[in-house]
Amino acid sequence: MKIKTARMVLLLGAMFGTAATAVEKWPFGPWGRASDGPILAPQGHGWESAGTFNPAVVEYNGKFVMLYRAQDPAGTSRLGYAETTDGIHFTRRPEPVLSPEADYETNGGVEDPRLQKFGSTFYLTYTGYNKKDAQLCLATSQDLIHWDRKGVILPAYKGNWNKAWTKSGAIVPEKIDGKYWMYWLGTAADKTDQMGLSYSEDLLHWTEGTATPVLPRRPGKFDSRVVEPGPPPILTESGIVLIYNGADDKLVYRTGAAVFDRKNPRKLLSRTDQPIFGPEKEWERAGQVPNVVFVEGMARQAKRWLFYYGAADKYVGVAEAPVK
Repeated sequence: MKIKTARMVLLLGAMFGTAATAVEKWPFGPWGRASDGPILAPQGHGWESAGTFNPAVVEYNGKFVMLYRAQDPAGTSRLGYAETTDGIHFTRRPEPVLSPEADYETNGGVEDPRLQKFGSTFYLTYTGYNKKDAQLCLATSQDLIHWDRKGVILPAYKGNWNKAWTKSGAIVPEKIDGKYWMYWLGTAADKTDQMGLSYSEDLLHWTEGTATPVLPRRPGKFDSRVVEPGPPPILTESGIVLIYNGADDKLVYRTGAAVFDRKNPRKLLSRTDQPIFGPEKEWERAGQVPNVVFVEGMARQAKRWLFYYGAADKYVGVAEAPVK
């Protein structure tokens, strides 16, 4: 092993809280910004004038398609659509592709999308918010533009340990043990937001897979207050690699990563002791909510991974890391 490579592995080992030999099996290297400024920003005076943030990204017909949360001046959220061939410069559609219609979305909107594809069907998990409750919902599409709502899949105030809202469904890209699996966010009895796990046979009806949070908060660390799934996990021979968003007691949001067992999504193998990405730029520190980088989208492009994130609940940014 070259000296430079050895130093990088040791650095990553310290960040991930695991042995250097295990870190070598991660699918990406250190993160850096692929753009110094936002790649998407609010525009106009209407549905996306207050904020454009928290994007999901998927490859489709030779392009990367982004669904992003857009807010109007009243605070109502819709999902916008943008596409790119280079991963950085996006062209937007003039109108949203999903707007609040159902009673569980009224007045608040549709928020924080994540995308997964099985066969020819795209599965969109998103938060339905009606100014009273936020609940994890599902919609399906064949073209990423026309969506069929499937309703609330994880109701609020229910579950083995969740006491409040549900959000942020990150679906594992393949079946494991004959089931689909999804990591999600719930609120524990101490009012902190932690990560749960559910399984399904049809992607519509979900059963909770653990009695306690599958990835709990850690007092005194960067994820002491919030532990929230990011993009859908990456499957490797070594495990299920899940990027997540952690917030500390001051609600500064940074990026972490965890690895679960490839054959048992309940079993945690390792997680980062220190964040791998955090707010540094002015546009990540100042916005609708200060000091936030919130990763929701991910795509692999040639020799790099691209990670798309919301910045300060106002902009979209993109980070990159080399493929290992």
